Amino acid sequence: MRSVVPEPSPQLSDPQELLLGYLDFLRSTVAAKITGMTESDLRTSRLPSGWSPLELIKHLVYMERRWLRWGFLGEPVPEPHGDKDASGRWHVGPEETVTELLAALYAGGERTRAIVTGAALKADSSAGGRFTGDAHEQRPSLGWILSHVLQEYARHAGHLDIARELADGVVGK
Repeated sequence: MRSVVPEPSPQLSDPQELLLGYLDFLRSTVAAKITGMTESDLRTSRLPSGWSPLELIKHLVYMERRWLRWGFLGEPVPEPHGDKDASGRWHVGPEETVTELLAALYAGGERTRAIVTGAALKADSSAGGRFTGDAHEQRPSLGWILSHVLQEYARHAGHLDIARELADGVVGK
């Protein structure tokens, strides 16, 4: 298995660094959970909901991009929901590889870190992109977005524990 970035220090008190540190930790945990799986196991679902481990990784790539770039920055993002097919289900094309998706996951993390270190946690999301700027729309703060992205990673890391154990018996921590 790929090595996991350590959890942030218990002495760390800066909220921004704490959130970024836990995102880095969970991102590497998710990557470690799928490292060593066969191509077949990466693309096969053993769950009633039907998603595969590789589809979940692609979802995390797009989820982080949707919230930080398209959401907080208001950047135009091509295919913000590119992790979903026409019916709304997660999908991975046969040409997409685990190596490419993990590289995109880590590149997204680097981009998140650059975005966050240049802004205050209390800053509101920009209008445009994900949020229209309508007077009645409440745009979330960067701190809220980071907390939401963190819980997505944590929840899906647990999902991958189950998927991995069902696939080949490897049990997570």
